Amino acid sequence: MVSLTADMSPLQPDRNLALELVRATEAAAIRSVPFIGRGQKELADGAAVDAMRAFLTTVNFDGVIVIGEGEKDNAPMLFNGEHVGTGRGPQCDIAVDPIDGTSLTAEGRNNALSVLAVSDRGTMLDASSVFYMDKIVTGPAGAGVVDIRLPVAENIRLLAKALGKPVDELVVSVLNRPRHARLIQEIRDAGAGTRLMSDGDVAGGINAARYNARTDMCIGIGGSPEGVATACAIKALGGHIQGRLWPRDDDEKQRGIDAGLKVDDTVYEADDLVKGKNTIFVATGVTNGELVAGVRRDGDFVLTESVVLRGASGTLRRISSEHLTSKWL
Repeated sequence: MVSLTADMSPLQPDRNLALELVRATEAAAIRSVPFIGRGQKELADGAAVDAMRAFLTTVNFDGVIVIGEGEKDNAPMLFNGEHVGTGRGPQCDIAVDPIDGTSLTAEGRNNALSVLAVSDRGTMLDASSVFYMDKIVTGPAGAGVVDIRLPVAENIRLLAKALGKPVDELVVSVLNRPRHARLIQEIRDAGAGTRLMSDGDVAGGINAARYNARTDMCIGIGGSPEGVATACAIKALGGHIQGRLWPRDDDEKQRGIDAGLKVDDTVYEADDLVKGKNTIFVATGVTNGELVAGVRRDGDFVLTESVVLRGASGTLRRISSEHLTSKWL
């Protein structure tokens, strides 16, 4: 089997693979432009899915989608088990989210992304049978320090000590959901501040883990697919991520058990979510956010900003691109 990153030789093709994958997220982001702020999240997602699939078919790799898109809200799909790519080159597992934040896109709000995550074949957890996961994400300072099994107040205290800053300077990102009302209050009672996210917990996790971020921790229940994709990025950032599957009912719990997943409060560490460091994570901004700028039309050009994170080299690269409007919209 050809590895994504067999060694650190400058001639290794995975660097080119990362750039090829950016073309797919750029395409998905650009195709969503006519639907930004239009209240049509299904149409936005459908356009992004079609664009991403079209570009993935041209990439020189043998990709299998392990984490597909759309099952959770009956949106159009790049389905689990779908083969993409030319069939030549490295054999890969793929997690896709053509738009992470379809509601954000439809409402014209910040932090919507187009996302792809890739790892060597057989290394990515297929958590698709249980849609939600309780997660904790921090930067490198939290590795070996915080633990999802501890009370949130204890994790805040431990992380503040590791970062060398007062608790009242810590900022914790949480999805703004009724299920998190008690968690949000516990964070505030512990003395830390909150940054409430309406959607887009992939960006929330990455922002908590990256250098010079404005948030220190991202916690709470979000999508399981998003957790696996985020783990690919966290490996490049040297950060910390843990997750516990959160089935919504007994039927979903049984589906998880039947799929071989651990739904008994077992903690999935980073290497349980994605094995090894041979990961590539790419994201292009759909709408503006802290991680990347959104797609912007400027006369004859469409401007995009993307990030590429490679686990093997531990790098985050930014790619700014100018596309002729006439070719796209």
